[in-house]
Amino acid sequence: MATALSEEELDNEDYYSLLNVRREASSEELKAAYRRLCMLYHPDKHRDPELKSQAERLFNLVHQAYEVLSDPQTRAIYDIYGKKGLEMEGWEVVERRRAPAEIREEFERLQREREERRLQQRTNPKGTISVGVDATDLFDRYDEEYEDVSGSGFPQIEINKMHISQSIEAPLTTTDTAILSGSLSTQNGNGGGSINFALRRVTSAKGWGELEFGAGDLQGPLFGLKLFRNLTPRCFVTTHCALQFSSRGIRPGLTTVLARNLDKNTVGYLQWRWGIQSAMNTSIVRDTKTSHFTVALQLGVPHSFALISYQHKFQDDDQTRVKGSLKAGFFGTVVEYGAERKISRHSVLGAAVSIGVPQGVSLKVKLNRASQTYFFPIHLTDQLLPSAVFYATVGPLVVYFAMHRLIIKPYLRAQKEKELQKQRENTATDVLQKRQEAEAAIRLMQESVRRIIEAEESRMGLIIVNAWYGKFVNDKSKKSEKVKVIDVTVPLQCLVKDSKLILTEASKARLPGFYDPCVGEEKNLKMLYQFRGVLPQVMVPDSEALRIPKQSHRIDTDG
Repeated sequence: MATALSEEELDNEDYYSLLNVRREASSEELKAAYRRLCMLYHPDKHRDPELKSQAERLFNLVHQAYEVLSDPQTRAIYDIYGKKGLEMEGWEVVERRRAPAEIREEFERLQREREERRLQQRTNPKGTISVGVDATDLFDRYDEEYEDVSGSGFPQIEINKMHISQSIEAPLTTTDTAILSGSLSTQNGNGGGSINFALRRVTSAKGWGELEFGAGDLQGPLFGLKLFRNLTPRCFVTTHCALQFSSRGIRPGLTTVLARNLDKNTVGYLQWRWGIQSAMNTSIVRDTKTSHFTVALQLGVPHSFALISYQHKFQDDDQTRVKGSLKAGFFGTVVEYGAERKISRHSVLGAAVSIGVPQGVSLKVKLNRASQTYFFPIHLTDQLLPSAVFYATVGPLVVYFAMHRLIIKPYLRAQKEKELQKQRENTATDVLQKRQEAEAAIRLMQESVRRIIEAEESRMGLIIVNAWYGKFVNDKSKKSEKVKVIDVTVPLQCLVKDSKLILTEASKARLPGFYDPCVGEEKNLKMLYQFRGVLPQVMVPDSEALRIPKQSHRIDTDG
């Protein structure tokens, strides 16, 4: 009697890797792989009770994989959504023989029903904290005015302004969302706050509308309406009209933005603003994988300016970005340059130096963590002092590299090791089970491997001499980590057919006779094989496809 597989066992398997076939495999390829594994794992071929039990488990697993992939409907669901798609409630009422597009539509309907049940539990909090620092006493000092004041030998650094804002979103239905936001501001001892409530409705796939109500102690009630509409696949328009009530009367305002995709990476904007600060603005934004470029021109009262900015995106793990901008107008000229870098999984740290006439020199430090932003503008001087520019540029770099080396890097290394250790502990039982299954599969393969080797030797074909899978460490100080590799010579030899070995583009930990010896770490497959009297060698990353023999794998046997 066949033993049923648990849901956890099925969740941990990749059906394509288990059968060692391409995701585009034809029904004939699936059938051939299935028959081959059935011949290897069929319980009736083994008399030993322990081997028979293990063969039965592996046979049922192979059968489950083939059952899913051989049926067009279940395979389409599996290809699009994986095993979670197969587990979605409601498929039992879906008509058979549907096309993949119809299956996708049906799945999305079921997914929407499930999402509606979880809407009440979802919010999207966002917040900003800005603390303005006046450090002009570091550079702009007038000693003759303070020579009689006690303690005047020390520079006075003050917090002269602060702003805090927070917002949350509460989805009411799949089309309606309520947004609540508030802010508090203070500057030089004077401050105030405001609160806003907005209700947004998605009217169609092409647009949405939003009603806004607000009130504050500095300004009176506010009523606003926002509209968004896709005019064409490449063009959209947004409109925001508002009525601000104050002691001076009603002040209306209107802002309209028309945007068009000029090409795949470039968007052009036209903006018209009427009200307290009327202006017309045009800008072009080009955003690519490696750069972000903006050019803008505004004509308005009281501000008119021209802006050009460029940002270079480095393709490294820390997502480093270097940026610079020039802005010139009636208010003066400002040059700004800076950089930002990812310091942890959810945090990005950035700094910029602003040099302007008549604004002076400022240092702006910003930390983004998840959906929260912490901003610290530090005003250094009202004049263009080279010393202020030097310290504003070099100071943050020295502090960052010191903190990165002494605090951030050790902390991230400790966190990563802690996560890996936790992952190992959580998967220890599963890894032990997978190891036992792999060892059992290897015992089941012995007879087949013996026949394959005999056939390959008779025609000087493909013999797997040695093969290892796992984490390879070249650093001599970490020799102990070499235990994180396993011998997979027998499983690979079992996959040899007609002097060829073909592994698909997927994790090899799911192949018969394999298991993951180092959960959460990078793995490779290293192999030494014999073909036509030559000993080639190859090492490939875990998820990379492999086809041997290959001429480029040859090595110098004398070495």
